[in-house]
Amino acid sequence: METITIQVGAKTFILDKDKAEKAFANKRVINGRESMFFNILPLKYQWAYDLYKTMKSNHWEPEDIPMQKDCEQWRDTGGAISDIDRWIIKMAIGYFSAAEGIVGDNIQHVTRELVTAPELKLLLGRHAHEENIHADSLVYMISSLGVNPHECEAMFEDIPTIAKKTDFVVSNSRSLRRDMDLTIPREKQEFAKNMFLFGQCMEGTQFYGLFGMVLALYRQNKFPGIGQMFRYTLRDESNHIEVFRNLLMDLVQENPEIWTPEFREELRMLMRTAIALEKEFIRDCLPVNAVGLSAPEFEQYIDYIGNRRLQDCGLDPLNTGVQNPFPWLAEMMDIKKEQNFFEGRVTEYQKASALQTVSDDEL
Repeated sequence: METITIQVGAKTFILDKDKAEKAFANKRVINGRESMFFNILPLKYQWAYDLYKTMKSNHWEPEDIPMQKDCEQWRDTGGAISDIDRWIIKMAIGYFSAAEGIVGDNIQHVTRELVTAPELKLLLGRHAHEENIHADSLVYMISSLGVNPHECEAMFEDIPTIAKKTDFVVSNSRSLRRDMDLTIPREKQEFAKNMFLFGQCMEGTQFYGLFGMVLALYRQNKFPGIGQMFRYTLRDESNHIEVFRNLLMDLVQENPEIWTPEFREELRMLMRTAIALEKEFIRDCLPVNAVGLSAPEFEQYIDYIGNRRLQDCGLDPLNTGVQNPFPWLAEMMDIKKEQNFFEGRVTEYQKASALQTVSDDEL
């Protein structure tokens, strides 16, 4: 047994180096060393700690974003704001007010329960916290505009395209809330499927239709406060997509037997379903075209985004040659150009130099 001896005054402490190195070697995404002690060091998944630090640096609070202009526009009867504009905002609030909670719930009760490396649990805790901030931002929007919260609840429950999107992810999350034997390849695949579903299909693709619509309104100087919150939310989502992509890739690297041609095709078909559900939802969000907004363009955008998510996970795209119809979105998300937001008290905990921008690859 190799040991480390530390002499402090009259006391001698002998540490088992072999035992410590074995504990590090047994760090895994799943089936790793189980411990009640949250020993993050030494880090095995450096990317997870780096991403945690980035996410923490990007912290924001909804109340720091002014909503006065949004409220004035919401009450405007002069025609500058159309019924479609208001409908898009209502759909965004109605869907995301519960969808963000669904993601956070899955993180806490499925993903974080099953991973074993402490630094992964640390990162997922931050991820769940950001979902709480996003949900809080929807409450802030509702209370600021004076929208009936029961109407939002009814939208989430009663609009069929929202209900179908919800069941698509919730049914999977519920099915994993049981004792799982992660030594069995198919059980590992089910967990990997959950990572892909929530990271690449839901947060990575199904969120992007409404993100694009709200930011299109923001680009037209409509609802600037809501648009700003969605910009910060989308920046967070780009990190969340990377969290689950890296988890999936590391899980596959450590368990290569699960990455069969059949399973890869299963994930592609999962994305195909996600895209089909999102396109139906887009047509409900935009039942008629508005200024600068058309459902077919957003459907093309979802095809483009879905292909990017697949390729980033080493999977073949569903169709080739799809172009991004909204190249302006990349410029819209260059948050480092934003100055006014940092003039408030948010500067106490947010450094502009630490801001992460969303790259063209994410949009």
